[in-house]
Amino acid sequence: RPFHVEPTNIVSVNDDMQRVTDEASAMNKRIHYYSRLTPPADRALLAPDHVLPAPDEIYVYSPLGTAFKVDSCTDGYGKNSSLVTIFMIWNTMMGTSILSIPWGMKQAGFTSGIILILLMGILTLYCCYRVVKSRQMIPLTDTSNWEFPDVCKYYFGSFGQWSSLLFSMVSLVGAMVVYWVLMSNFLFNTGKFIYNFVHDINVTDIVPGTNGSNKVICPSAASDHPPQNRSVMFSSGNRTGFELFEEWWDKSQTVPLYLTAVLLPLLNLKSPSFFAKFNVLGTVSVVYLVFLVTVKAAHLGIHLEFNWFTENEFFVPEFRILFPQLTGVLTLAFFIHNCVITLLQNNRNQENNVRDLSVAYFLVGLTYMYVGVIIFASFPSPPLSKECIEQNFLDNFPSDDIMSFVARIFLLFQMMTVYPLLGYLARVQLLRQVFGNAYPSLFHVLILNLAIVGAGVAMARFYPNIGGIIRYSGATCGLAFVFVYPSLIYMISLHRAGQLTWPALIIHIFIILLGLANLIAQFLL
Repeated sequence: RPFHVEPTNIVSVNDDMQRVTDEASAMNKRIHYYSRLTPPADRALLAPDHVLPAPDEIYVYSPLGTAFKVDSCTDGYGKNSSLVTIFMIWNTMMGTSILSIPWGMKQAGFTSGIILILLMGILTLYCCYRVVKSRQMIPLTDTSNWEFPDVCKYYFGSFGQWSSLLFSMVSLVGAMVVYWVLMSNFLFNTGKFIYNFVHDINVTDIVPGTNGSNKVICPSAASDHPPQNRSVMFSSGNRTGFELFEEWWDKSQTVPLYLTAVLLPLLNLKSPSFFAKFNVLGTVSVVYLVFLVTVKAAHLGIHLEFNWFTENEFFVPEFRILFPQLTGVLTLAFFIHNCVITLLQNNRNQENNVRDLSVAYFLVGLTYMYVGVIIFASFPSPPLSKECIEQNFLDNFPSDDIMSFVARIFLLFQMMTVYPLLGYLARVQLLRQVFGNAYPSLFHVLILNLAIVGAGVAMARFYPNIGGIIRYSGATCGLAFVFVYPSLIYMISLHRAGQLTWPALIIHIFIILLGLANLIAQFLL
């Protein structure tokens, strides 16, 4: 029997069919992207469930192997809403750098520290925007599966491919070294707290500090004291047992080696995907740190005195020549340039990428600014000097501080679950490039992991300064991925299109020079 079909219905059906076709094509591209990362035998980074259409849930998957299950945030076809995209970028950028921001502000001066956080946030955001646009400026039919290293290879050939690999390894290994130093620190303080609590030992730190229930200490002022753990028992407990514990539980001599027994076997696993389930702890840790900072500031009050260029016993100048140490830390703190294309490619509305990226950077900068300003402003000066602010601000709270103990537990467990993922990525990137296989043999993997773990143990033993490690690695990998490659690629693409102007040339050469100066200054100051 004949029936009448309205033209509008035909259009609607055609639109639905086209939408399904587009989504299927996008899904296939995502599956192809994940399949490129590892050989078929390794399922750690093969197409995960979240790239398939799901009506009620989405798994957000970041390049560092982190996974989040977010309910009711998709359009039913595996696309992320802007809110999820912003959260992904914020969560990926928030890392160990947050612990060193107050120290960086102390090195730069309070006022210049605030200005530098703003300027570095704007500059790194612009360079990140150039990274996102770099793939779109390549005159090829399909670059949807390309990452920024692929773009570097297109413009600079094998040099771009291998140099991007080198600087990516610097960022990964640098992060793993920082993790090892911090895990040693957190494990040491956690073990010390538990031992003293179980054995009912009262310990008074010989480290200078404030009195009262909200004690703040200055470990750097007691660096020349002979006791290894800078503490001395004055009441109940077995002195011999306590001294034996002090000998075998040393932050730099023994604890870094104890971590080896736990983490080295985990690094050799073919697939570390199990640890991705615990990544939510990273978000919880950051939220708890913000809560801790707020509570401590409420109890300690504000202690500020503005001395613009002169230094006194308790306060630092507002502007200091050591400010590049903060810019080095901030380069890594705002570093997401080597994986931002991956994070944005599944955004439901691609036209909102610039807006969502800008909002995410604003939230990251706001978090860094809040923690840095609050810790610096509330640090009790007098009686302590602002110079006492440690490279890890948790070190300014004694091991028996309950809130700091909880923070260390959170961070320790979270880092122990992320560390195998970082090692897996380092293995995939390096061994796949050199041998064509991410797991050529147990011997190859073991040698690589021993080198990475050895670097972490050595740093924890001889140079346990996370601020220094962060600023060196940040300035090094940032030189390539933040300053040089995005600017050069943009200028080359404009030149090939005949659109390069003198203002654009001068601005981007200046950005490259800033990155070079940032790296050189780390070794001079």
